[in-house]
Amino acid sequence: LLAELGAGPLALARAQRAQTARLLIETTALPMAQIAFAAGFASIRTFNDTVREVFALSPSELRTRAPKKSTGATAGALTLRLPFRAPLNPDNLFGHLAATAVPGVEEWRDGAYRRTLRLPYGHGIAALTPNPDHIACRLTLSDLRDLTVAISRCRRMLDLDADPVAIDDQLRTDPALAPLVDKAPGRRVPRTVDEAEFAVRAVLGQQVSTAAARTHAARLVTAHGDPVDDPEGGLTHLFPSPEALAEVDPESLAMPRTRRATLTTLVGRLADGSLRLGVESDWPRTRELLLALPGFGPWTADVIAMRALGDPDAFLPTDLGVRRAARELGLPSTPAALTARAAAWRPWRAYAVQYLWATDSHPINFLPA
Repeated sequence: LLAELGAGPLALARAQRAQTARLLIETTALPMAQIAFAAGFASIRTFNDTVREVFALSPSELRTRAPKKSTGATAGALTLRLPFRAPLNPDNLFGHLAATAVPGVEEWRDGAYRRTLRLPYGHGIAALTPNPDHIACRLTLSDLRDLTVAISRCRRMLDLDADPVAIDDQLRTDPALAPLVDKAPGRRVPRTVDEAEFAVRAVLGQQVSTAAARTHAARLVTAHGDPVDDPEGGLTHLFPSPEALAEVDPESLAMPRTRRATLTTLVGRLADGSLRLGVESDWPRTRELLLALPGFGPWTADVIAMRALGDPDAFLPTDLGVRRAARELGLPSTPAALTARAAAWRPWRAYAVQYLWATDSHPINFLPA
C-alpha cells in the first residue's frame, strides 16, 4: 500500500471515515453523534478531531458551508456523484444491467438503473443515472453504517475504477478491434453487487434466453427473497441468500433435473463457505473450483470470473455472440483458434468481449429509452 498509494492501511481507513462523515454532514440533517458512528468512528471526540484535522473545519462549520438544499434530505436517503475516468460509454453497461434485470430486484425507471442491495447491517436501494462526467447515485439505506459498502459495490458493479485509456490503447493495437474502439471508446464490464447472486443467475441462464432466465430468477425472488419497501419505485425483494436457497426443495424448481443438481450444488457450496466468490478470491483457483462442480462448463465459469470475480482478462471463446462477432471481423471463430488470436488483447480480454458483443443488435448493447 505504501508503494502503490503512498499511505498505509490505517491512514487510508481514516481518510475513508472522514470522507464518509463529510458526505453525511453535507447531505443530511442527521445529528452529529449519529453521523460519527455511521461513518465508523469509535467516539464523538475522535470524529470531531479527525474532521477538523482533515478539512480544517469543525463538523458544524462543514454543515453551515453546505448548500441549504443539501441538508433537506430525509434520513437514510443520500444523493451523491460517483466520479470516473473518461471516457465512459454507458450503452452496454446500463443496457446489459437493464436488459437482464430480475423483476422485483432490479428495474429501469426514469432514466436510472435501480436495484436492491443486501448489506452487512441491513438493506438498501441504489438508483444510478449516467451523466457525461459522473454517475448520479441515490442511496436509500436502512442503516447508514452501510454507506461506504454500498458506494463501493455500486462503483464495482459499474466498473468505475477501470482505466479506459490504458485498456483502449492496448485493444487498438489490433487492427480488427481498433475500429470498434474508435467508434465507441470507454466500454466497461458490467459486474455485480453480489457475487453469489450472480453465480446463481449464471446457472439459471444456462442454455436459455435472457427472458427465460429473468423468469426463473423472478420466481426464486418471489418465493424466497426478503421483502423490502420501495416508495419511489417497483422494487419488492432482496435476491435470496445462498443460505435461503440451500433450504429450497429441489423438486419445486421448474427446470431440468440436471440444472437443478447444478444449482443445488452451487448454493450448498456457497452456503457452507467451501466456495467463496468475493473480491479476495484467487481467480485461477476459483475457476478450477467452479469447473469441478456438476454442470459447470467453461462459459459459466468464465462469465462468473468476468462479472463476479472481476477478472479483467476473463475471456469467453465459446460464447455464441463472441464467435459470431469474430467471424464478421475476419477473426478465427473456433474457441481454440480465437483464444490463440486473443493473446494480443491480454490482460484486457474481458473488455475485448464487450466490444465484440457490441457488434450485435441485442438489447444489452443499448441504453434503455
